[in-house]
Amino acid sequence: MLKNTGLKIASIKAAQTALLAVATVLAGCSTTGGLPPAPVSASQADYSYVVGAGDNLNIIVWRNPELSLTVPVRPDGKIAAPLIDELPVQGKNSVEIARDIEKQLGKYVRDPVVTVIVTSFIGPYSEQIRVVGEAAKPQFLPYKQKMTLLDVMIAVGGLTDFAAGNSATILRTAEGNKQYSVRLKDLIRRGDVSANVEMRPGDILIIPQSFF
Repeated sequence: MLKNTGLKIASIKAAQTALLAVATVLAGCSTTGGLPPAPVSASQADYSYVVGAGDNLNIIVWRNPELSLTVPVRPDGKIAAPLIDELPVQGKNSVEIARDIEKQLGKYVRDPVVTVIVTSFIGPYSEQIRVVGEAAKPQFLPYKQKMTLLDVMIAVGGLTDFAAGNSATILRTAEGNKQYSVRLKDLIRRGDVSANVEMRPGDILIIPQSFF
């Protein structure tokens, strides 16, 4: 009996040791060791918002109110308007779109002057900020100039109870998918503003799960 009891205890200890080793390996996979910290400043002074599917455009044609209207950008990235059947607009800024509309209307209207105002903002997929993993509400967000990590976390409702906040990373598509480490736990739960950094268009924020 004592021999069997000893074998059981040894088996339990071996199993515990194996589980601890697995947990250590998994935890190591979620750390950001070796990754550089995200730079504090990342926004570009010459950034100009580009239009994406789902945006609404207010088209104003000077002295031609019958041609002025608000139109949605279709899922294929195009718009249709009076005297304009199909016009690709996704990936262009409002000035570029206005010039394209003037060219189209110039076939029917003498010297058209067009202004385009974006009235809702989603932006193209390539510029959206994506938050995946242990956020309260993982989602995509339209990029805004000077948007920070704190702005993103407020929009997604903060971290879950299972988040490894200080093991989070930013995948920066604008820099060839370069990865940076960020300290979400310090920022959100400890109020360390030094952990706040600026985002760039197309950033993907990855928040892993904690194993402890």
